[in-house]
Amino acid sequence: LEDIRNTLEGLIQPTLRDIVEGHATVRTIFARSRRSKVAGVYVTDGRVVRNASARVLRDGQVIYDGAISSLRHFKDDVREIATGLECGISLAGFDDFQEGDIIEFHRQEQAPS
Repeated sequence: LEDIRNTLEGLIQPTLRDIVEGHATVRTIFARSRRSKVAGVYVTDGRVVRNASARVLRDGQVIYDGAISSLRHFKDDVREIATGLECGISLAGFDDFQEGDIIEFHRQEQAPS
C-alpha cells in the first residue's frame, strides 16, 4: 500500500499558484548594443526581485512572459529594487519595450495541499 501511494504521489503534478511581487512602468528605453535594449522603469508597487519572472503588459494584453536577465540600479547590479525607486531592466529574449508598458513581476509557488 505504501508503494502504491508513493507511486501516485510521484505522478500527481503539484498545484502551482502565481504570486505577484510588484509592478513597474517603463519610462524610457536605452540601447545597450545594436540588438539589446534596457528599459528604464519606475517601481510603482511591491518590489522587483532578480530571480522573479516578468510579464510585459501593453494595453492590458500580455506580450511577453519570461526571465529577467539584468537588474541594475545606477551602475550596480542588484538583487532587489523597492517601491518608489527607478532601475534598468533587461529581459531574456525581449527588447520591444515601449514607454508606458507595465512590467509585472511574479513567481510560482507550490500551493499547499
